Amino acid sequence: MRGTEPAGTLYFRQLLSGVDFARDDPVARQMVNFVYALGDPRSGEALLVDPAYRVGELLDILESDGMRCSGVLATHYHFDHVGGSAMGVDVEGITALLERVQVPVHVQRAELPWVARATGVAESELVSHDPGDVVAVGDVAVELVHTPGHTPGSQCFLVEKKLISGDTLFLQGCGRTDLPGGDPEALYESLTMRLAKVPDDTVVYPGHRYSEAPSAGMGETRRTNVVFRPRSADEWLAMFGR
Repeated sequence: MRGTEPAGTLYFRQLLSGVDFARDDPVARQMVNFVYALGDPRSGEALLVDPAYRVGELLDILESDGMRCSGVLATHYHFDHVGGSAMGVDVEGITALLERVQVPVHVQRAELPWVARATGVAESELVSHDPGDVVAVGDVAVELVHTPGHTPGSQCFLVEKKLISGDTLFLQGCGRTDLPGGDPEALYESLTMRLAKVPDDTVVYPGHRYSEAPSAGMGETRRTNVVFRPRSADEWLAMFGR
């Protein structure tokens, strides 16, 4: 179930747009984005992953838990994850958040210009990272895993046997590659090689609720997700490379 991780070394919440926040926003209800909050309960510091739709409500949730936002982790540049406009729809995101709190916004280096264009936030206000970098929040370490394919700088986050996978990997399916910056060959490599190091007992937390369960073990996901069934790059591209 969604909610707060039991007290210990990690504060962790999985929040569903249109349900746990932004309840009156029809776009939020339709897009079923997950926003994540993770941090160190001892220091009270927390990072928000992909804050969008109602950033004030997300900050209020942190405050009600006795936490404060000390930074943002962005999986990729799309408007439903970091804010911006698309298809005539405006979504609140990191621009509004930075008006409330001055915190670093962590993005993969390859995604830097894309996030800046999508949100209007200057590149100088964003913190760029290379694959394998670690962001600390209190005593909690979050590894940044560069997984290009859905977008050039898509990234996942590994923290204490949890993988926040954004739109790189869903419990069923994976991110599309037909939007600007998409690359099916890169996504195949990200799924089969870059995420190969993630142990089976890691829990996958996706960027959208496109399946009944909100999370699942990596081993189960590898066994049941159709994107892992092809036995070669050519076979994968024939099935999903569009």
